[in-house]
Amino acid sequence: MKDSHRTALAVNFNLRNPVHFFALGFGSGLLKPAPGTWGTLAGVPIYLWLSTFPLTTYLLVTAFAFFIGIWLCDVTCRDAGVHDHGAIVWDEIVGLLITMTAVPYSWSTLLLGFLLFRLFDILKPWPIRVLDRRVGGGFGVMIDDLLAGVFAGAVLLLVFSWGWI
Repeated sequence: MKDSHRTALAVNFNLRNPVHFFALGFGSGLLKPAPGTWGTLAGVPIYLWLSTFPLTTYLLVTAFAFFIGIWLCDVTCRDAGVHDHGAIVWDEIVGLLITMTAVPYSWSTLLLGFLLFRLFDILKPWPIRVLDRRVGGGFGVMIDDLLAGVFAGAVLLLVFSWGWI
């Protein structure tokens, strides 16, 4: 759950610091309202670029982004003095990449994948909510969005395989 104790204005993020820059989704996490949605949107160009590569490359880059994200988010959370500050959106970028893994690119799959990911990330059904509340550090920031991406991706794959998009 994103901490509401401190606003983005109360935290001194430094976008010149590469760790903060990436953790804050290239600055998109500082946009209001709904920084998570802005962060997910920041992932769209990354997805569009990665979708041009073979699946193996896509998966390797996504896995790298997840594991480096644990470190990025951990350092930035410590610097901010809160767990999972709302401006930290690297997890949303990776969550979108996970969502889009199993379907071929089209504007309709991207739009539905985006919406499904945001839905699962906001609603946090079980076990996402449990992990969000109980797992700390950078891994805690990343794991709930990984699962939201898996859930959204599974729904997207079903919708796609049924020929609805």
